[in-house]
Amino acid sequence: MNKHTLALATCLTGFALMATQPADDLFKSAVFTPANGFTSGVEGPAVDKTGTIYAVNFGKQGTVGQITPGGEASVFVELPEGSIGNGIRFNRKGDMLIADYPKHNILKVAAGTKTVSVFANEPRMNQPNDIAIDGKDRLYASDPSWKNNTGNLWRIDTDGKVTLLEENMGTTNGVEVSPDDKRLYVNESNQRKVWVYDLSASGQVSNKRLLIEFPDFGMDGMRCDADGNLYITRFGKGTVAKVSPDGKVVQEIQLIGKRPTNICFGGKDGRTAYVTLQDQGNLETFRVDKPGREWAMRKK
Repeated sequence: MNKHTLALATCLTGFALMATQPADDLFKSAVFTPANGFTSGVEGPAVDKTGTIYAVNFGKQGTVGQITPGGEASVFVELPEGSIGNGIRFNRKGDMLIADYPKHNILKVAAGTKTVSVFANEPRMNQPNDIAIDGKDRLYASDPSWKNNTGNLWRIDTDGKVTLLEENMGTTNGVEVSPDDKRLYVNESNQRKVWVYDLSASGQVSNKRLLIEFPDFGMDGMRCDADGNLYITRFGKGTVAKVSPDGKVVQEIQLIGKRPTNICFGGKDGRTAYVTLQDQGNLETFRVDKPGREWAMRKK
C-alpha cells in the first residue's frame, strides 16, 4: 500500500468511526437539580446571556434561585416581603423581569445588580402568572383567576404602562411570542386550549383562533424554539408536547416528574431545555434539535 492509498484508507476509517458514534441524545429527560431543593412553587425558568439558569422559590417561597450549567443551585435574590415570583424573562439589556402574583406586580432586577424594584403594577390583575417578551422588549402577561376558571391577557410596555388586551378568557397561563414577532400564543389550563393571535408591530392582537385543544390533562408554561414550534408543559401528564406552528403535535417528551410547570432553553448552543417540576421541587433537562427562540434572538 503506497502512502496515498494509506492516507485515503485512514481518512475513510475516520469517517466510518464518526458515522458509528452516537448522535446527540435528544428528547430524553434527566434530573438536573436535586428533588425538593425548590418549593412546590418552582416556576419561572429563564436563562441569562452567561448561561446561568434561574427559577423562583428556591429553598422557600419569595426567592429567585440561580443554577449553574452544572446544576448547582443557590439563592440569587429574595423578593420584597409578601411578593412571590412566577414567570421570568430577560430583556435585551439583561434586566430580569419577574411576575409577582400576590402583589400584582412585574418586578425588575437590573442587569449586573441584585436590586429588586417594581417595574409595573396593575391592581386590576387577578395574579400575573407567566410572561412573554417580544423583540421590542414588550411583555405579555397571563392573568388567571383559578377559583372562577377565567383569566385575562395584558401587555406591559417598556415604560411600565399596562394595557388590557383581552378579558374573560379561560384560565390563562402559558404565553409566548413567535420567532418573527407576528404571533402571540396563550393557553388556558383548565379548558386545555391554546389560542393564537396575530400580533401587530405596535403590540396589538387580532384574529384570535384556536391552535390546538387537548382531550385530557392541563397545561402550564410554554416556549417557542427558533423554528416556531411550541413546547408546552402538560401538567399532570408528565410530558412536554412539541407542537408545530400549524397546531400539530410533533412529539411528546416524557419527563420523570408528573407536574411540569414551565420550560426554557439555554446551554452553549441554545438546545438544552430546562423544565420546572412542581411535584419534584426541582428541574429536569433534555436536549432538543433546534435552539430556543430567545437564545437565537440574542445571537442576531
